[in-house]
Amino acid sequence: MIESRPGSRETVAVLASCAAASLTATAWSWRHGAMLNYGDAVAHLHIARRIFDSHRPGLSQVGSVWLPLPHLLMIPFVAVYPWWANGIAGLIPSSLAWLASCWGIHRLARQWLRPAAAGLALAFFALNPNLLYMQTTAMTEPLFVCEMVWTALWLVQWRASLESADIRRSNRILWLLVVVLVAAVYTRYDGWIMALIAWVAIGVVLLRRGLLRSRVFWMATAVVVAAPAAWFAYNAVVFGDWLDFMRGPYSAKAIEMRTAMPGAGPPHPGWHNPWVSLLFYVKAAEMDSAVWGNLLLAVSLLGTTWAWLTERRPHFAWSLLLWLPVPFYTYSVAYGSVPIFLPVWWPHSYYNTRYGLELLPALALGVGFAARFVLSAIGDFKPAWTRIAAVLLFAAIAMNAVLMIRERPLVFVEGTKNIEARNPYEREIPPAMKKLLAARPGGTVLMNTSVFPQIVAFTGIPLRQTVNESDKEYYQAALEGPASHADLLLAFDGDAVDRAVKAHPQGLRVVGRFSTPGQPNGTLYVSDTW
Repeated sequence: MIESRPGSRETVAVLASCAAASLTATAWSWRHGAMLNYGDAVAHLHIARRIFDSHRPGLSQVGSVWLPLPHLLMIPFVAVYPWWANGIAGLIPSSLAWLASCWGIHRLARQWLRPAAAGLALAFFALNPNLLYMQTTAMTEPLFVCEMVWTALWLVQWRASLESADIRRSNRILWLLVVVLVAAVYTRYDGWIMALIAWVAIGVVLLRRGLLRSRVFWMATAVVVAAPAAWFAYNAVVFGDWLDFMRGPYSAKAIEMRTAMPGAGPPHPGWHNPWVSLLFYVKAAEMDSAVWGNLLLAVSLLGTTWAWLTERRPHFAWSLLLWLPVPFYTYSVAYGSVPIFLPVWWPHSYYNTRYGLELLPALALGVGFAARFVLSAIGDFKPAWTRIAAVLLFAAIAMNAVLMIRERPLVFVEGTKNIEARNPYEREIPPAMKKLLAARPGGTVLMNTSVFPQIVAFTGIPLRQTVNESDKEYYQAALEGPASHADLLLAFDGDAVDRAVKAHPQGLRVVGRFSTPGQPNGTLYVSDTW
């Protein structure tokens, strides 16, 4: 039987506890300077900033590969220069999304579970050190996890309102689903599959009930279909190819082809092998979620199976959408040029380990049902022991979080290794540029900002004071005559600026060279003719 909606006191307690956890994680991340560890987080901040701070401001600055919503949400915050430079601009929307996902996972659990079991599901979700760290960054996972949770919750509630013949409420929830699914479509490509499955399932239910002719449903369908169609149109108009995000020069497929070694075998484990891809994704999810990964997965699967057997399937079945990341990433790793590297398996490295976090809501809900089974069994045998058992289960979840922190969370470790490659350049190049620009107030810098975008923020100049690859015709003109188009030039071995300098060295003078292991060497030039 579906439980009643949590009361206002319960909701306030949940939000206050989760807010405290978020603030604690934020303080820790700030103290350790970890908000900008991920290169992708820095790139997201950079994209959001250049939408209004560039020679060609506008939505075309979003680019063609990453979807636009995370960047659009950050615009009000990256407009504050220090927040752009230190990463707070990405923290704000991510932490709010994480808080909303905590509220959503608790409300979803309370559809079936009593407060103790629902609280255990929430505790497992909210105390996860990996996701707590990610909500302090500009990465897209916290936002998408939030969208997944609320999609599942509103689908469950939509079906319940349909069964109770409350058409007004079902239509209202349908429009809420439209909002969250469109948001998911514009956040990550996982959202496209989630929206397709959810909307087809809604259509099938309405068809079986003879309600498919509903005008509200077809109006909502038009909005949902328009979301990916608009992205196709954007790519066609701005980049000349409606599938540029899939096959363009910055797509995952193109990057895989550029980085693969000819004749060296498969570019990554799981390449064209769904079974290995499944193992890598499930292992990543286990390592992201618990120190006892195999045990956690077994408990969650048993809890989910028990719920499937004991709950009203028309309601509970909608929550199974939370398991979508398993088939999605199995396919993506095998055939979508999206590798996952784990330190415990060859090639014993860290890459895309954060994808396992998307399975956390499904695992948490399964843990909640397993907890209900345990508490119910103990209650039938010794009712007085139920509270003690609940305390022990909460302690086990807290212990899991403590052990994960002590062993260093997987996602955080990947971030630290990510920043180690950039740190020397971000520490050495900005002071050198500041010193040179002090003698040339307002001087223009020709550089490629996509590789080390935070160099600009740390230098303290606006993006429009640079000429970079997003400026298109300005950039091309500058590459054809570097000395006459910029005061300073920052080139990295092999990039477009480096090639332009070698082709047109006249009027350029080297003033600094920079190097770090594993990265192309950087060279700073000044123009004697600009």
